Amino acid sequence: MERFAEQPPMGPHFAALGNGSVTDKVTPDMAHLIHPYWNQFPAMDPIWSKILAAYLLTIGILAWIGNGTVIYIFGTTKSLRTPANLLVINLALSDFGMMILNTPIMGINLYFETWVWGPLMCDVYAGLGSAFGCSSIWSMCMVALDRYNVIVKGMAGQPMTVKLAIFKIIFIWLMASIWTFAPVLGWSRYVPEGNLTSCGIDYLERDWNPRTYLIFYTIFVYYVPLFLICYSYWFIIAAVSAHEKAMREQAKKMNVKSLRSSEDADKSAEGKLAKVALVTISLWFMAWTPYQVINTLGLFKYEGLTPLNTIWGACFAKSATVYNPIVYATSHPKYRVALKEKCPCCVFGNVDDGKSGGESTSQATDSETKA
Repeated sequence: MERFAEQPPMGPHFAALGNGSVTDKVTPDMAHLIHPYWNQFPAMDPIWSKILAAYLLTIGILAWIGNGTVIYIFGTTKSLRTPANLLVINLALSDFGMMILNTPIMGINLYFETWVWGPLMCDVYAGLGSAFGCSSIWSMCMVALDRYNVIVKGMAGQPMTVKLAIFKIIFIWLMASIWTFAPVLGWSRYVPEGNLTSCGIDYLERDWNPRTYLIFYTIFVYYVPLFLICYSYWFIIAAVSAHEKAMREQAKKMNVKSLRSSEDADKSAEGKLAKVALVTISLWFMAWTPYQVINTLGLFKYEGLTPLNTIWGACFAKSATVYNPIVYATSHPKYRVALKEKCPCCVFGNVDDGKSGGESTSQATDSETKA
């Protein structure tokens, strides 16, 4: 009985810091990774852990179902198995992977109100989050460049092939791998952040080693793809607007309502796909920008970061994994048709099968025949 009484209780063993701070429950093996900055903050109200866990579970379920459906529909529907859509599948895989692997880990941490998985899993968790996040944004960047190639360059652009799409996907994961493994190999490091239930890049350390990593990471995983996406859509919007204006002016000269031919319908369809991509990209940046701002504030020694606002930034960034399936389900014409066929209850409203745009007769031709 005495030997049984001496056995430690199940679960994590907390360091007895006893200073009433958010770091009170830090396990001894994680203490060396905790930045002293967090010692000044009192422990968070346990209700926040419950709210964060409920939020994480909700977006986790939505992301698993939504991205799983996107992967299934795009992978099994012949009309959607195009080279360009390989990038869409890669995006869905990134979002699905982030939530299926990271959500349970963080959920258990929220239950114990601290990181309980040890230093190795801190690296794994943060590395996976970095890799999937980097893959998502660069996949969106490649989608935007593909839309630019189709709409702006038209016939003069290089056609998307399976080989080219695979090459782009390899580039995406190579880029993600470089920035994921760098902290493990000594350029910066992964540490617990916020209320210490999540791990991420060290943005509080003042040494130039982690600071240079964060600067270059922000440039190549946020600002460069953001610039390329903005560049692409600036010219896409200009090209679509110019085309529509030319069509209206020509129709006015011929005294008809529209000059829509099959080629113009294809152009319009490409414009719709560009709008879908633009919405998904905008939502991605809306979700990740607060977390990027938190990292930048830490880089510049801003004292206003708290466990609560930093952990919400990390959780809110994960909501980007939910947006894409919803946008596709409501806006992507061919995806809606395929989803309607395979899961009728999943689609609301009318479904445009896209066949109306394939007719080669235009109103101008009809009017000329009648004349």
